[in-house]
Order: sequence, then structure tokens, then C-alpha cells
Amino acid sequence: MMGSPDQLIAFGPIPSRRLGKSLGVNNIPPKSCTYSCVYCQVGRTSDMSAERREFYSPERVFREVSEKVSGARREGEAIDYLTFVPDGEPTLDINLGKEIDMLRPLGIKIAVITNASLIWDRSVRDDLCRADWVSVKVDAVTESAWRAVNRPMGSLDLGKILDGISSFSREFKGDLATETMLVRGVNDSEREMERTADLISGLPPHKSYISIPTRPPAESEVRPADESAINRAYQIFVEKGIDTEYLIGYEGDAFAFTGDLRRDILSITAVHPMKEEAVFKLVDRAGAERGIVKDLLDGGELTKVRYRGEEFYVRKV
Repeated sequence: MMGSPDQLIAFGPIPSRRLGKSLGVNNIPPKSCTYSCVYCQVGRTSDMSAERREFYSPERVFREVSEKVSGARREGEAIDYLTFVPDGEPTLDINLGKEIDMLRPLGIKIAVITNASLIWDRSVRDDLCRADWVSVKVDAVTESAWRAVNRPMGSLDLGKILDGISSFSREFKGDLATETMLVRGVNDSEREMERTADLISGLPPHKSYISIPTRPPAESEVRPADESAINRAYQIFVEKGIDTEYLIGYEGDAFAFTGDLRRDILSITAVHPMKEEAVFKLVDRAGAERGIVKDLLDGGELTKVRYRGEEFYVRKV
């Protein structure tokens, strides 16, 4: 089944903390996917499939993306990546590799954000290897948690998927990222995080992201993991040597020291938990009163959590 002629294929560019200014490529119509994740912001999967096929012609994808790029350039808008981040699973598109090759002459790096469910397929790995940056989903590595959070198509095999991710990590020459979405009471336990971190540390990725649902999910009962679980997951990942950041919905000024101490504290703790001593060193260095930390805590913008006997500050979810 071909996608709708009215479907918007190119969108943006939009700011991305992972990819700078990203122009999105929506190569899959809603909602064709291999999973029906409980947290999906696009809603429940209406067309569940694990069979690769054509949704749009590669020529249409190239035409609409190149037109969008030309328009952005006329307006002086920078584009750091062309990112395949559609309303379904991008590797279901049998023309993905061809589309990446066709977009190459635009001279912009290409990224793909995939749930990795088809990465056991040699042809999928070959297509993904054409990109510059690939993010693979690793929400869970135990069968029960995987089925509970991702609700995969029945024919999919978790062991094959995890083996495929490992194979891809050895074959891919670009930047590999992983993303783990934490859902409260489903995949955010210490045991699950230890096992997930063991798998990821063996790849290892260029960067690993820990995230939570921040937009209305497919299932109304879904809740994001709390700050304590986010911090625990971060510490477990880091202890296993994984370069880790988390994404909890606060995009502004991440990584930057702006001269605005309140904003600086919130931007840093939206990416990394900060030890208490580090927070107060930052406050002292800025020549500010330490009461600003209490104000952020009292205002519900910052929270303090404990892990292995140490206090950490985390941006409030």
C-alpha cells in the first residue's frame, strides 16, 4: 500500500539536542510499525507488519526533501542532519538505502532513528550502514519487559534483534547511539537496567540516551519513570563505561553556560545528574547565593535523589 499523496514527507528544520538542526524525513505513513509501544506519541499501531515494502517512491522522497533543503538555504537556515524519523518504523521502507544514496549529493549528514526490530535482516543493516548516525532502540533485553513495553509483532524474536544490534555495531562505520525509554513499573527496575546496560556496554555506542515519555502516550495509564529511577539508570550505565545522557523534555540551552545560573543548573541537570558538591561549586563560581538551589527545589524545577550514599540533583520530570 502506497502512502497518501497528502502526507508531509519533509519537515523542519527543528532543533534537536542530539543532532543540532535536523530536517525530518517522514518516509513511513502513520501508523505502520513492527511495534505498538505503550508510550508511542503517534498512538497505537494500525498497520502492524514486519515485511519491508514501498510506501513512497524514492523520487518523491528525494524531491520533497531537496525542495525543503533549498527553501531552508534561501532563508539562511542551517541544517546539520537529514533525519529519517517517521510516523512508523523507517526500516520497513524497502527503499531506505536507495533514498539515503539519492540524498547524499545534498551534502548534509544523514541520520536514522530506528526501533531496531528488523536489524537482524542483512538488507536492513546494509541500508543503515549508508547513514552517518544511527540510533537503535534498546528499551529492554528481557522477554517479559520487551513484550510489555514495546508490544512487538508476534513473529519477531528478541534474541535475533539483540544479536542483530551487536552485528550492526561491528559493521557500522558511523556514529551509533542507543535509546532506552523508561516506563514506570515496566522496565525501570535496577535488575532490568543492569541487564540493559550489560548489552549496551558490549557494543559500545558513541552515545547512549535514557529517556522517558514526555508527550501523551498510546496508553493512558503509562507513566514516566521517576527521577530516582532515571538517576539510578544513569549511574548504572556510567559505571559500565557507557557515555550516557538523558532526555527528559527540557531542550533549552543544554550543554551551555549562559551566565544565567538558574538556566545553567536546569540545562545541565536535564542531561546529567549533578552531585550536590558540583552544584554548589557552580553556584560559588558564579558568585551567587546558595539559596538559589533551594528556590529551584521549592519551585518544583529541581529534585534531589539519593544513590549509593550520595546526593544528586536532577531536573524535575
